[in-house]
Amino acid sequence: MYKYLFILLPFMILTTCQNQEQEIDLKTVFRYNEHANVTSLDPAFAKDQRNIWVCNLLYNGLVKLDKDLEVVPDLASHWNIDTTATIYTFYIKEGVYFNDAFLPAGKHGAKARTVTAQDFKYSLERLTDPKIASPGEWVMKNVESIKAIAPLELQITLKQAFPAFLGLLSMKYCSVVPEGSNDLREQPIGTGPFYLKRWQENVKMVLRKNDLYFEKDKEGNALPYLEAVAISFKTDKQSEFLEFAQGNLDFINAIDPSYKDELLTTSGELKQAYIPTVTLEKAPFLNTEYLGLKVDSKSPELQSKKLRQAINLGFDRDKMIKYLRNNIGTPAHNGFIPRGIPAGGVVKGFTYDPNRARSLVTAYSEETGDKNPAITISTGANYLDLCEFIQKELQKIGIQVQIDVLTPSTLRQARKDGQLDIFRSSWIADYPDAENYLSLFYSKNFAPGGPNYTHFKSAAYDLLYENALSASDPEIRKSLYIKMDSIIIEEAPIVPLYYDQSVRFISKKVLNLKSNAVNMLNLTRVKKK
Repeated sequence: MYKYLFILLPFMILTTCQNQEQEIDLKTVFRYNEHANVTSLDPAFAKDQRNIWVCNLLYNGLVKLDKDLEVVPDLASHWNIDTTATIYTFYIKEGVYFNDAFLPAGKHGAKARTVTAQDFKYSLERLTDPKIASPGEWVMKNVESIKAIAPLELQITLKQAFPAFLGLLSMKYCSVVPEGSNDLREQPIGTGPFYLKRWQENVKMVLRKNDLYFEKDKEGNALPYLEAVAISFKTDKQSEFLEFAQGNLDFINAIDPSYKDELLTTSGELKQAYIPTVTLEKAPFLNTEYLGLKVDSKSPELQSKKLRQAINLGFDRDKMIKYLRNNIGTPAHNGFIPRGIPAGGVVKGFTYDPNRARSLVTAYSEETGDKNPAITISTGANYLDLCEFIQKELQKIGIQVQIDVLTPSTLRQARKDGQLDIFRSSWIADYPDAENYLSLFYSKNFAPGGPNYTHFKSAAYDLLYENALSASDPEIRKSLYIKMDSIIIEEAPIVPLYYDQSVRFISKKVLNLKSNAVNMLNLTRVKKK
């Protein structure tokens, strides 16, 4: 509607260094909404999607994931791994500059400088600095030493071989910042395609094009194509949808129950009214949605494998996904590991079988004398409809179900502290290796010290897991992963619900917005028309 956009924070206009108003062509501004306020622009705190997305626009690491989840160079031009698979030597690209917007000299003055191996050493070591208290500290737990052996040569030595290490380094925690930098929460100094121009917390954030960015397109043109990114922080998802429908946002990530039936048919296709202006993009997403069952609970129901299996058999996942998710996602009829990574989608899981489920409930009652088994499912409000569906289905097979609705923060903390018998949760891959999923059931990862929230424990499982950590052959590792996933299905410490899809509703004015199976937001090559 408008040819030009003046990107405004309340009562503030972006200005040039001469303090003149700066017109920005609307075609060069990408606008999206984030439901929760970004908590930090320091990559050491890039734990949640809201922070990860912005950090991906501000920073780079040694390596990154491409659209197929292959590890490819980012600021490292190449690397070598020694025969023990414990020494990694990275060779850093020449001429990559830090954006100096927050340095005293300002915008490319004398202090603008290039990235060195010492910067990477500093950036990775600060993850384990107790003064930083980064939630990404665990990424470095297997690192013995980090050395800058030349200005552009970095050597990382592991305590023991870990085949997924390169994938770990693709996480935004491992982004490079200048040695000795501080105040990165509000004054990020990165090498990414954009830099921070304005941030009014809970209101709006504006990023501007980094004209020092190192990448170029195939024709030699400087990237990014966009001049700015404008991020709003509307918490109400219905308001977000209205902004998108009015053309004030360029895309919506994910689907919310408040507007899913407005946009999608029951089969998961875009409704006819939106086809002229909106592109629906669905892609595999390495996210398994599940119910966790705390197997060492005082509740005899959860101590019983028979009843845990009955819960898994007692509801129709296909029906649940069709009517409550508009066919967004794949019913979880396999193991915990989703398709898209080796060993994913191989193990046969649970399918709806109410007769067998009733038989297992009867067997449980005969063994324990408990004629009225009852469970409580804890969930957040966004998943209440799914839990209510499961509640009604399980009551038909003889299991009474209560639902406890908690705030997201309360649910997370109570799950971590082991206070919940059954909890709705999800596991999104931190890096593209099945070990990331299977670590949830390793006994040495018991919560609250690790992600084993179900307190599942199996000596056979632990041995397979430890063998997989030291297996350098991908096929051997895959075989071990499949065996572990089979144990999880048999013992049923979880109830897999569905394997998620990333769903994006994109304005047809936006070009080249691509996704991958970790649902990263990459705007480096995005254009608008």
